[in-house]
Amino acid sequence: MKKLIAILLVLLMSLFAFAGCTKEEPKEENPIIEEPTNEESGDKETSAENAVKTGLAVVTSVAKSKDATADAEGLGQSDSVVVAVTVDKDGKVVKAAIDTAQTKINFSADGKITSDLTAVYKSKQELKEEYGMKGASSLEKEWYEQANALADYFVGKTAEEIKAIPTDDAGVTTDADLVSSVTIKINDYKSAAEKAIASAQDLGSTDEDTLGLGVLTTVAKSKDAAADAEGQTQAYSTYAATTFDAEGKITSSIIDSSQATVKFDSEGKITSDITAPVNTKVELGDEYGMKGASQIKKEWFEQAEAFSEYIVGKTAEEVAGTEVDEEGTATDADLVSSVTIGIEGFLEVIAKSAANAK
Repeated sequence: MKKLIAILLVLLMSLFAFAGCTKEEPKEENPIIEEPTNEESGDKETSAENAVKTGLAVVTSVAKSKDATADAEGLGQSDSVVVAVTVDKDGKVVKAAIDTAQTKINFSADGKITSDLTAVYKSKQELKEEYGMKGASSLEKEWYEQANALADYFVGKTAEEIKAIPTDDAGVTTDADLVSSVTIKINDYKSAAEKAIASAQDLGSTDEDTLGLGVLTTVAKSKDAAADAEGQTQAYSTYAATTFDAEGKITSSIIDSSQATVKFDSEGKITSDITAPVNTKVELGDEYGMKGASQIKKEWFEQAEAFSEYIVGKTAEEVAGTEVDEEGTATDADLVSSVTIGIEGFLEVIAKSAANAK
């Protein structure tokens, strides 16, 4: 009997041991998986992937200016070729816009300005059919139509590929894909495009943004010659390349300006070197010489950059509403510490670039 009880105890102990070995371990709770934020998700990478640089370049010549004679008035002529681009990470043009400010100011053989100094000169894009090329064009296309076709042709190309577009001795393209839409001379546009691509900056625009180009030219600073002082014609042009998002807000902007000056004496003879290059204020940099006279000790290009940064995130309408005093200087508290130059011209070219954006 005792032996039977001992056997039963052994069997019971074995069963308990087996149950202990097979007892199911508690399951670990499923970890909470948080949704990634925009910064952690692919959105940031997509944004970086879509980023483009914004570029603006101007090539100006006054070589077509000429002396006054007994039979004909003198001429101070400025031709400013303007190209705006956005450029991707591979250096290829994503969007492009082309315009030209052609400004003709007359003066007499006795050194007097005869043109209307209050006039505002339209760019060739603004002139549209008024420019009058269609009748003389073998393609029966106006200047702006040909310029737009050339801008479209730049898209997808690098600076090297644009430079390689073939032309004849006159500067007219011989490219098989261009000759059916462009017969204007394109060498200056090629040069401006190369400069715009080379100087393009990462300012916050993307390949989905529209690109607008605005040009404003006045001649009010032209003046007569005197017995003891030269006269001058001056085409004062301001340029803006601006990008806009789907909501019409500015994502990047570059502003520049050129003062194409041709001097002449009291006999209507040109005294300037009309073969010399005309640099923009941005290209002149510190050489422009504003810093010494500036109360905030900032050069023109620095103030233009500060204004461009200020308008990012604003619509064209909001920019147009920027308050200025009687001299055209900004009174906005966020601007007065960085911009003391007159900004009315800036406001106008931004409005124009918005109207032209595509």
